[in-house]
Amino acid sequence: MSVIDELVKNNEVFAAGFEFEERPPAHPARKVAIVACMDSRLDPYEVVGLSIGDAHVIRNAGGVVTDDEIRSLAISQHLLGTEEIMLIQHTDCGMSKVSNEEFHQLLEDHSGVRPQWHTMSFSDLEGSVRNSIERIKASPFIPRTDSVRGFIYDVETGRLGEVT
Repeated sequence: MSVIDELVKNNEVFAAGFEFEERPPAHPARKVAIVACMDSRLDPYEVVGLSIGDAHVIRNAGGVVTDDEIRSLAISQHLLGTEEIMLIQHTDCGMSKVSNEEFHQLLEDHSGVRPQWHTMSFSDLEGSVRNSIERIKASPFIPRTDSVRGFIYDVETGRLGEVT
């Protein structure tokens, strides 16, 4: 059985016990959007004590803000009422261990095609968080930027540290 087959079977168990008195609204109850790394050691809901329906969680490699995240944040604020944005990157991130050039070369060697997109790798974790904050604040598509804050999650301790 493949992992995906196992996950689909797990969903059958989940759905069989799925009950709710009232469907949660699409608008996040806590009016917050979180941009976080896709690393499997980081569960944004658990790390900050959220439940389903509380927040929008947008994940990617490195938890960096790209045009795709700006798009999602714009939709989150304009159409679904979020007011605050939390960024979470983490220690021991794979995106700090490879350069854009190295990764592009790897992909070109493998596929024969060089990607047109930037890998968004970084060597300075705090600097990466600051860059993502600035990218959000500079976007004309994000109306509420008064409460944009960035954090580093320590994969060894489970603690968040704010980047100022």
